Amino acid sequence: MNGHDDYEPHHSESPTAHVLHELQLYGYRPFEDEPDPRPLPEGDRIAGAIADIFDALISTLEDTRLEPDLDDLLWSTVNLFHRASERIERELDDNEQAQRRGQREQDGSEVKSVELERLTAEGQTLLERRDAFELMRDQAADHFERHTRSSWRPRTGSMVNHRNLTAAMIDSRDFIAAKRRAEAEVLLPAGPKIAFSGGDSTDHKLIWAKLDQVHAKHPDMVLMHGGSPKGAEKIAARWADTRKVSQVAFKPDWTKHAKAAPFKRNDQMLAVMPIGVIIFPGTGIQDNLADKARKLGIPVYRFGSGGA
Repeated sequence: MNGHDDYEPHHSESPTAHVLHELQLYGYRPFEDEPDPRPLPEGDRIAGAIADIFDALISTLEDTRLEPDLDDLLWSTVNLFHRASERIERELDDNEQAQRRGQREQDGSEVKSVELERLTAEGQTLLERRDAFELMRDQAADHFERHTRSSWRPRTGSMVNHRNLTAAMIDSRDFIAAKRRAEAEVLLPAGPKIAFSGGDSTDHKLIWAKLDQVHAKHPDMVLMHGGSPKGAEKIAARWADTRKVSQVAFKPDWTKHAKAAPFKRNDQMLAVMPIGVIIFPGTGIQDNLADKARKLGIPVYRFGSGGA
């Protein structure tokens, strides 16, 4: 107790008071009664916020003793948004399973019908949130590339982008089908496929020149390569980054196929039926790809020593 009438002790807010406060502000609880009606942030505001984050880090750490750590910090900044989109992707998978259960349990009752509608609306919101975080990641990756002069890549997994793929949601079945179609289109984009394989060649001028020739003939081409971290395939991947050409990396699955992994990878690449195969000097892996392509009637173009 305090003898002064004007003294008011500090009151902590109870959980119930917090819920009531939220209800007063928004009148809903997300995914409890109705979808979250709040808008997504505008694209220009996202771009400005990402630019501010990178400007603050770079201006603060450059020309200081912490500058050697700057590139890693910038990589991790991009990775924050990448991991957020992956987390929401996992929530989308859970939502899809819940929708499938809801479809099986439909008995004509209003309760089951409303629950399925709620799951469908939740899934739509998750799609929009994932696309927003992918936009943030891509904006951050552009700033990373401008500062470090190298492309941002996740340490594991793929870097896919869904934000330009939209679908009208009619009901739960359409939602799931559209999600599957969107995933397939992103992981294997539309357009003529060009397979590329090479060894340790570092003739970047010749590689870029030949790929530019193919790109001029097929502006909507998709480049497929082995995803090697060095040599000709690394140069080809860098070319695709610069030219904004869609690319798919077919990396060997060493765990599953052991020594046969590169040859199994060749089979997977050819199963997509590319319209042409570009080969730069390498090993028997490149020879195997060329031989198998010829047997399928796919044109093979060799460059470098012993080639055109």
